[in-house]
Parts: sequence; C-alpha cells; structure tokens
Amino acid sequence: MSDDPTAATTGSDDAFRIRPARREDLAAIRDIYNHYVRTSTVTFDEEETELAVWEHKHEVLSATGLPFLTAEAAGGAVLGFAYAQHWRAKSAYRFSAENTIYLRPEAAGRGLGAALLQELLDASAEAGLREIIAVIEPTAAAASIALHRRFGFVDAGHLRNVGVKFGRSLDVVFLQRTL
Repeated sequence: MSDDPTAATTGSDDAFRIRPARREDLAAIRDIYNHYVRTSTVTFDEEETELAVWEHKHEVLSATGLPFLTAEAAGGAVLGFAYAQHWRAKSAYRFSAENTIYLRPEAAGRGLGAALLQELLDASAEAGLREIIAVIEPTAAAASIALHRRFGFVDAGHLRNVGVKFGRSLDVVFLQRTL
C-alpha cells in the first residue's frame, strides 16, 4: 500500500481517510484498544497496553512489510485502525495472517469498519499474504462476524471456553478468507 490515502465519505461530517499508520498515531491507537480491554470481551487482554507495545508492533509490522492502517477523520483524529500480523511464528505460516480491526465506539455505524477491512485485504494481498484469519469472540462481536462474512470470510472453527474475562468463560470463532 502506498502513502496515498483512500478517501471515503458517508456525509460531510463523516469524512475519513485510510492510510498507513504512523508513529504519531500510536497513542490514539493504544487508547482505542485500551477502551476495549477495559469494557469488552472482543479482546482477551485483561491489562491495558502501554505505548511501547504499539511502538514495537508498528516496528515489527513495518519490518515484515505487513499492513498497519489508520482511519483518520477529516480533522486528523484517529477513528480506528487495522493490521495483519503473521498467524504463527513458524516460517511455514509466512503467507497466513490474523487480521485486527478496532474503531472508536463513536465511529461505529459509518462504514468505517468495512472500509478498513477492504483496505486491509487489499494491502495484505499486496504484501504477499494468501490467507487471512479472523479470531472473534462471538457474544461480543456479532457485528464483526457479520462484517467478515460480507467480505467472503467463511467459518473455519469454533473453540469453546478457551478464555475467561470478567468472570465469564468465552469462546472464539475462526473465520478465514483466501486472498
């Protein structure tokens, strides 16, 4: 993916663009993610992440040529982010990645998740990936499952009671798409 942003609008107040994440975006990305750590089971992280975690992730994804995207409002605020990271560390998995998408809660319902997912799929294909895997907690993320299915992801598995957060046993579903 080039540094040329992809513009999308759903109305004059809803204009946004998608571009590669930059170092100066990482504090806002951390804050978006930490909101979900505190309030939701869409992530199984139970401790808020530090900026250094995001700086390292940005460096690793940049070094490996994998996409890390930011959705930015017309005024420059980070509305969401998406990235693809290798599915597993073993070399045989080098063409497979797990995707991640998070939005500011107030940015939901504007087409931003779909725009980020489309750009992420395009950038992942450009990076040489062949398979994208979504790992989703089904009770908290029905909208995410529906979004991925709209983009051609198919069911690839269901693990029961593999996580515990907020005192609840949690499942994950796997969806997969060939690029």
